[in-house]
Amino acid sequence: MTEADYAKARRALMRSDPELGAIIKRVGACRLHAYRDGDLFAALVETIVSQQLSTKVADVIFGRVCALCAPGASPTPAAMLALTVEQLRAAGLSNPKARYVLGLAASVAEGALVLDTLEHLPDDEVIAALSSIKGIGRWSAQMILIFRLNRPDVWPIGDLGVVRALERHHRLRKPPSLARLEKLGDPWRPWRSVAAWYLWQSLALK
Repeated sequence: MTEADYAKARRALMRSDPELGAIIKRVGACRLHAYRDGDLFAALVETIVSQQLSTKVADVIFGRVCALCAPGASPTPAAMLALTVEQLRAAGLSNPKARYVLGLAASVAEGALVLDTLEHLPDDEVIAALSSIKGIGRWSAQMILIFRLNRPDVWPIGDLGVVRALERHHRLRKPPSLARLEKLGDPWRPWRSVAAWYLWQSLALK
């Protein structure tokens, strides 16, 4: 997606949903395109590192991991595989996460996961390929689709922030079922990634 595509999505969402449109007007232009730069392997490592951590803590730990691999550069599979679980744990990773990032590095280095092909695969196949790696689930794969591969119509209903924003947006008194959550995104096709981004931003609005 280009910046023009995001502008098109913004206009379409504002027409389809006046209440979301009010949020869009307050938030301004969609900034999803700003996340695209960078190495996909490093993004996957960062995704594993950041699971169940605050952004601030995750950034510190990921910075330490990067420094161990290649100071001033993004980590590579080869550099990651030169590290031990003990070194990664000393950087702040839990034992499972240390093993997950080493497993990811091995999968890429051995060719079991070919990152260059992901750009050309349909969303479901990207999710299947990434979810085959231990430590990367559906939510993590969807974050890669939205923030790194810039896919326009990903609907991350497993994300707590999206669920909370939907509850507020639709004034729901109890958490909706997965089937209801899926249906709530239908009016925003084919721009559900952009709608999700605005829902995340809406949580900071007063």
